[in-house]
Amino acid sequence: MVGLRQLFLEENERINKKILSNGDVYVGDFKGELPHGKGKYLWSDGTVYDGEWEGGKMTGKGHISWAAGTKYEGEFSGSYLHGFGTFTRPDGSEYRGSWRMNIQHGLGTKQYSNFDVYEGCWKEGVHEGNGRYSWSNGNVYVGNWKGGIMNGRGIMKWISGDIFDGSWSNGLRHGSGVYRFADGGFYFGTWTKGLKDGKGTYYPAGTRHPSLKRWCRSLGYDGIPSSFQSHDASTLNSVEVEAQRTSIRPSVSELSSSGSLRGSGRITQRTSSMDRNSSRGHSARELIPNNDLSSALSHVSGDVHSVVLDSDRIAYEREYMQGVLIKERIITAERSRKTKHKNKFHVKEGKSNSWMNIFQSRQSYYLMLNLQLGIRYTVGKITPVPMREVRPSDFGERARIRMYFPKKGSQLTPPHYSIDFYWKDYCPMVFRNLREMFKLDAAEYMMSICGDDGLTELASPGKSGSLFYLSHDDRFVIKTLNKAELKSLLRMLPKYYCHVGKHENTLITKFFGVHRIKLRGGRKVRFVVMGNMFCTELRIHRRYDLKGSSHGRYTDKDKIKEGTTLKDLDLDYEFHMDKLLKESLFKQLHLDSKFLESQNIIDYSLLLGLHFRAPEQLKAVLEPPGAATNHDSFSSDDVGVSSQGELLIPPTGLILVTHEPSSVNTAPGPHIRGSTLRAFSVGEREVDLLLPGTARLRVQLGVNMPAQASHKLLQDEGDPTEVELFEVYDVVLYMGVIDILQEYNARKRAENAYKSFKFDPVTISVVEPKLYAQRFINFLQKVFPEPP
Repeated sequence: MVGLRQLFLEENERINKKILSNGDVYVGDFKGELPHGKGKYLWSDGTVYDGEWEGGKMTGKGHISWAAGTKYEGEFSGSYLHGFGTFTRPDGSEYRGSWRMNIQHGLGTKQYSNFDVYEGCWKEGVHEGNGRYSWSNGNVYVGNWKGGIMNGRGIMKWISGDIFDGSWSNGLRHGSGVYRFADGGFYFGTWTKGLKDGKGTYYPAGTRHPSLKRWCRSLGYDGIPSSFQSHDASTLNSVEVEAQRTSIRPSVSELSSSGSLRGSGRITQRTSSMDRNSSRGHSARELIPNNDLSSALSHVSGDVHSVVLDSDRIAYEREYMQGVLIKERIITAERSRKTKHKNKFHVKEGKSNSWMNIFQSRQSYYLMLNLQLGIRYTVGKITPVPMREVRPSDFGERARIRMYFPKKGSQLTPPHYSIDFYWKDYCPMVFRNLREMFKLDAAEYMMSICGDDGLTELASPGKSGSLFYLSHDDRFVIKTLNKAELKSLLRMLPKYYCHVGKHENTLITKFFGVHRIKLRGGRKVRFVVMGNMFCTELRIHRRYDLKGSSHGRYTDKDKIKEGTTLKDLDLDYEFHMDKLLKESLFKQLHLDSKFLESQNIIDYSLLLGLHFRAPEQLKAVLEPPGAATNHDSFSSDDVGVSSQGELLIPPTGLILVTHEPSSVNTAPGPHIRGSTLRAFSVGEREVDLLLPGTARLRVQLGVNMPAQASHKLLQDEGDPTEVELFEVYDVVLYMGVIDILQEYNARKRAENAYKSFKFDPVTISVVEPKLYAQRFINFLQKVFPEPP
């Protein structure tokens, strides 16, 4: 009897219509006083929801339509659009895919009101991860996205048939890539902010070129990204569409409206801004300088899978500077074969790398994982410790943290996919204080080195045979040390700590941690974490390792590639700087050299990086008369237009302006710390470097330092009265003192050098630390001479 009565009461509640005090109406199932089950809710403004409820909240499947005409049909949770559903707006745009808390999140497809279509991954309402964007004009991009912008590896095809496959950053081509013309020509090279920058090779149509698959593997790509294969097997094929030779239009910004059930029972209209998904990729005519495009269109399509050049064809090795062609030479098939044979000979004669013999392939991967696990553990353990001044006991080999990391995990360590190893962290409190001194956030440090993106293994640029790893954001370099180098660092660490604390503008390498991994069998691998001196938003076009010596300090021309670190005799520039900037530079170089001299250290060098600004006279020559320039290197504020409509190019590529902290990033990076420099040319005030149309950069010692590089042109021997000719370039300099961990006994080194005939009698004397420092400074003073 009680059961029948209960059923009767529930049925009576179900058929009731409830009118709220604010005018809203609900018809449907109830549980107590709350909507529960299926029901329909009508708001006073005309918004209607029809679907499932749970405890007074929209939960389950349902359909909601707003008075403005916006509709959503799909899954709800807690009165949020949550799960899978379709969202339609009155302007015709439609999103069908996953949602999380009223925001597009996960896999989904969106058709915009202008008929652009994006299908792929979303994160917090913007494109993030792998995806495919099709513009209504026929252009298509397939690749990685970040924050709603093309970022990472991707393929763009224009309706003209031109294709770019390579790296993207902030919506622009940035890094290595290959550009294929519709007629079959190819350009393999590098880009910076959408412009060709650095060395590359152009293969006209009909010329055989390197295998695309092999080229992708050389960059760390395994052909077609696996994520594309799993997500849409036809994605890359669908990129083969027709499109017009125009720049790509950005899609319309989106505002997604949704609702949530308030305490009053009303769904309020909420808008969340969708990032403007602008494809900043240029058309073929913008991508390729006119001489490239004309030469490409004058040939016919040819074989695309061969590895060598046809004997009756030629290719062009080119070098660009912010989109301007500055050098070109012809490569023939005969030259290519000779070079290949010569390189093969050198590889055969070369000695094997000791570290690489130990840690090849999988072993190196395990080493990287061990390093990340250890650093994550150490930094996590030492960071919560209250800050205090370092003590003598904090230095030396006995000041350490030791831990065992079994593969299965322990009470203190997590399980992992690497091999069992022992971890040792040297002088943790000292390096913790150094990181604080360098204003390096512990969380950012761990995310940079220990994040999911992992580390990149680099080829050793020197003779030490050390392994080098680079963090995914290029901020940190990790280098293996031998036992002698470790002891040298630990011995000098107290003085180093005092020196960098006293001189905030020091150019000496920044150290952030020293660690040791002991593997199965007792093998020990030692590491040091340093700041990457060339972590900058500008492209480094030339790198030099300068010791002030002439013995063997040159690079074989056949071995010079993009990114090769050159030596003293390869440097054929003189640099002229602002008076105060140069004084600050040499004052600090003297201080740093004195410190290294006091530690009995020699064989250090100045690592110098050059970013060239494209010579303005070359821009004027290469631009066709009356052509409108769309290069990203100039903005409307920097490039004026005369009354006749002619383009006015700024007279210089570098401008020093008074420092404005609000206009530049004043946070120190992993390789810099210290004050903003003053310049004589602006009244001895702190300065920023303005690169027209590109950036405003803070000038610090060794970072963003402007200069003019003079290069003497070779002339035929003839008239002695002929005036010497020079090329002058605007450059931005980056520099720091490196290789400071090589400690030597001066007398023993001199004896060994003499016996092995490595040094002539004049050079032997400079193995003394004081003489080495003197030669080092004297050489740099010739590189940075006084103005005439």
